[in-house]
Amino acid sequence: MGYGRPWNRTGIEGTYRWLKRVWALFTEPVGQPFASPETLKILRRKLHQTLRQVTRDFEQFEFNTIVSGLMELLNEMYKAKEAGAAGTPEWNEAVDLYLRMLAPVCPHIAEELWQTIGKPYSIHTQPWPAVDLAATAEDEITIPVQINGKLRDRLVFPADATEENIRSAALASETVRKYLDGKDPKKVIVVQKKLVSIVV
Repeated sequence: MGYGRPWNRTGIEGTYRWLKRVWALFTEPVGQPFASPETLKILRRKLHQTLRQVTRDFEQFEFNTIVSGLMELLNEMYKAKEAGAAGTPEWNEAVDLYLRMLAPVCPHIAEELWQTIGKPYSIHTQPWPAVDLAATAEDEITIPVQINGKLRDRLVFPADATEENIRSAALASETVRKYLDGKDPKKVIVVQKKLVSIVV
């Protein structure tokens, strides 16, 4: 008894749309760049965050999240192109690294695009790129504030904020003060810049 199943096109349409968007973005003519430094910084941050994630996913054989990561990066690249990034060194780096990340999951289209943009044959002989960890750093971090284990607020800080800054801002928050209701907290714990836990 066979275990064959009827062919089902459902699910392929999303992938097809994604690859059509990849092809369109990488083959459209590039005009004069006019992007702001902030646009280019955001593009590089998303690029290297994606490269870090995709590298980890390949190493752990978690292939389902690789494509979703590349889809998210493509959306960021479209935004960057609309903001004038195309033609900049940052844009060229994004195109290069995107295709290297794409090659293991879509070898034929990656090879075709690699040659279309004038790169030497073959993409499959290129080294895997290194993550620029400095580029992945966020400018701001959002930290939840709990009181007696219940989420009461979320505060945004510069990424380089000290634990003392975070503790002070949490206690100064109007929302937190309302829940404290004039009581002094017994403990205020800042957990690795990821959580503020207040015990009353």
